[in-house]
Amino acid sequence: MISKKFIRNSVIYTIAGSLPLASAIILLPFYIKYLSADVYGALALYMGFALLIQILISYSFDGSIYVYFHDFKNDKAKLNLFVSSIFIFVLIISLVIAIIFLIFGGWIFEQVFPEIKILFFPYGLISVATGIFQGFFKINSSLLQTQEKASSFLWLNLVSFTLIAIFTIGGLYFFPNDLLGPIVGRFVAVAFTGLIVLIGIYRQFGFRFNFGLLKSTLSFNHPSFGYQIIQWFNGYYDKVLMTLYMPIAQIGIYDFASKCLLAIEFALAGLYNSFFPKVLGMVALQTEKKTTIEINRYYNGLTAITILLVGFCIFLFPVVIEWFVTQFDKVGYLASIQWIPFLAVTYLLRSIRFYAVMPYAAIKYQKPLPLFYLLIFGVKLGGMLLLIPNYGIMGVIISTWISYFVEVAVLYFGIRRKFSFKVNIFKTFVAPLLMASLVTVAEPLFGIQNSLLTHGAYIIFGITVLAWGYRNEVKVFQLSKLIK
Repeated sequence: MISKKFIRNSVIYTIAGSLPLASAIILLPFYIKYLSADVYGALALYMGFALLIQILISYSFDGSIYVYFHDFKNDKAKLNLFVSSIFIFVLIISLVIAIIFLIFGGWIFEQVFPEIKILFFPYGLISVATGIFQGFFKINSSLLQTQEKASSFLWLNLVSFTLIAIFTIGGLYFFPNDLLGPIVGRFVAVAFTGLIVLIGIYRQFGFRFNFGLLKSTLSFNHPSFGYQIIQWFNGYYDKVLMTLYMPIAQIGIYDFASKCLLAIEFALAGLYNSFFPKVLGMVALQTEKKTTIEINRYYNGLTAITILLVGFCIFLFPVVIEWFVTQFDKVGYLASIQWIPFLAVTYLLRSIRFYAVMPYAAIKYQKPLPLFYLLIFGVKLGGMLLLIPNYGIMGVIISTWISYFVEVAVLYFGIRRKFSFKVNIFKTFVAPLLMASLVTVAEPLFGIQNSLLTHGAYIIFGITVLAWGYRNEVKVFQLSKLIK
């Protein structure tokens, strides 16, 4: 049974966890108003670079702190030393990364972006600093969730969200159609919250360093770090590759459409993070590692919510984008509307991917992930190299779809000897794939001429599929038994 505390914390983590990134959605109308599509495309590249820096300096401690916190929680002195050592180690990495890019950043950007004018100084350097502070914030967020400090998690994320929105909008207003406003504005916001995190950590856990204590986590961190790096390439290198074949305005259009659909990602990530520690705990208690009915309920619920969100977002966002474009007379962004349905399909595939990747964290089996994701990225990269020259943005999207199918297959076959899956085939696989197939087939045929009718049909279809898939649960559903 699901407790009231779990439901409360789930709501808090879902809402609060989405706030810092949700600022990207809140800012979209202001980007339309103050930035041209090509300037926005350049901004997307710098923001992707800042995320890479975040991954480099956090060195996967945002993931390992979930797992290893519980090993020390009964020994307060050792726990304090462990957490303090993590943040000091990340500070050292940050300093090294900053020095490397300060010396070689200009040359690196010249090699990566030979066709367009994306310079390291000053915006790349500012992005390095932004990524460093984002890394500290991310690790602390994982720590708060592991400690089940839902209220602190909420307030800190609320402060971050507010500051990012205020400083970025202010920067856009005072420096329209210029990268200075949004890049510096975001830096000021994340620097403030990052400093709050560091002060809070060292007040609570002290300022002591013991590398020997961290060694126990590095067996987890090394492959997980490689996995995160490859995941960054898998998720962001498409924009870098697009600079070789397409004008930067097209990158802006593609990224803008993707950002609109972050509403789905934020909701799913918040919900996933709310139950994932519970899943880890359940698997840890098992002698035979496998999925259970309760674990499946969490992931099937995640898939069901994804289907509903995809339908509603495909219906809503084209209408909203068209209204803002008309209001601000920025017709360059209209081209993003046609990509919304196809990009939404990727979230249906990702819902399956959540399930497939879970056992690797649950049983701390991280070693093969870098190799697996190197293979997956290779498939996606090969697809993009073949498809982008002829199909442009659609080539990127198709390559992403292919890589998700490959990812799920590789993850399953890589873990099946160590972890047993018992799934409801319809809820886990058939339902999202039916929705994805409908959108993929119907959108080119009817989506442009009869967009509202077609997109409304997606919502009805999604509800119908879920009603059929959960028909037995609906019959016996009693709220008084669900909540204790």
